[in-house]
Amino acid sequence: MPGAHARPFALAVATLLSMALVASPARAYRPFDGTDGDTAEVGEFELEIGPVHYYRQGAQNYLIVPALVLNLGIFERTELVIDTNEFDAIGPLQPGVPRVALLGDDVFLKHTFREGVLQGKSGPSIAAEGGLLTPEIHGVGKIGASLDVITSYRWSFGTLHWNEWFEATRDDHADLYTGLILEGPYGWRVRPVAELFYDKEFAASSTESALLGAIWRVRDDFSLDVALRGARVGVENAAEVRLGLTWSVELWDAGREQKD
Repeated sequence: MPGAHARPFALAVATLLSMALVASPARAYRPFDGTDGDTAEVGEFELEIGPVHYYRQGAQNYLIVPALVLNLGIFERTELVIDTNEFDAIGPLQPGVPRVALLGDDVFLKHTFREGVLQGKSGPSIAAEGGLLTPEIHGVGKIGASLDVITSYRWSFGTLHWNEWFEATRDDHADLYTGLILEGPYGWRVRPVAELFYDKEFAASSTESALLGAIWRVRDDFSLDVALRGARVGVENAAEVRLGLTWSVELWDAGREQKD
C-alpha cells in the first residue's frame, strides 16, 4: 500500500511523459497481476497506471491511489520494471490496519529469451522477470526476491500468457504463483480479457483469483482498461474494481544512437 511519497513521484512521471515527442506501441500488461512474454524496445518508456482502484478484503475497504508500474527498455530485449501501490484505507479501520501504506513495491529486470509470435516471429514468446521485493512502508519492512517465467502465444482468435512465478517473500516464506491470462482477438479495438491465478504462500495462506475485463486500444501508444476481480484470500473474500491506462513513449532513438 503506497504512502504519500508515491503521489509526487507519479506526478513527475506524468510531467516527463507530457514532454515526450515520439510515441511508440504500448505492450504493457494492465489490468492483470501477471504479465506477457514481451519487453519494451531500447529507449521506450511505458507507464501503466491505475489512478484509482477500489479494493475490499474481508470487512476493510481501500482505495489504491495509484497502482503504478514503470517500464524502461534499457538493453535489447531487456527492460527495467518498477512497481508500487498506495493503499488508503477508507471507513472504520480493522485492528492493526494502517490508514495509508505503500505495498507491493519491487525492482525487476525482464528479458525476452525467445522471440516468438508477440515479436512478429513464429512459435511461443518466452521471457523471465526477476529481482528484489523492496521493503514496504507500513507493510513488511524486509527484502524478498522474485522470479517469474512467462510463456505467451497468440492465435487469430486470441492470446494466452502463462506465468509461473516463485518468490522468497519478505516474511521469509516460499511462494508459488500459477496464472493464466486470456485475451480476445488482438486485432479488435476493444478486446475482452480474463485472468485466473492460484497463489500459494507456503506456511501461510493461499489466494484463488478470477478477473474479467476489457482493454480498449485507443491508439497504438495508448490503451484504457477496466476489470472486475473476485478472490479468496486465506479465509476472507476479496473484490476489486480496476480502472487504468497504458501509455508508451520513445525517450531516445536507440537506432540513431548506434549510427552516431
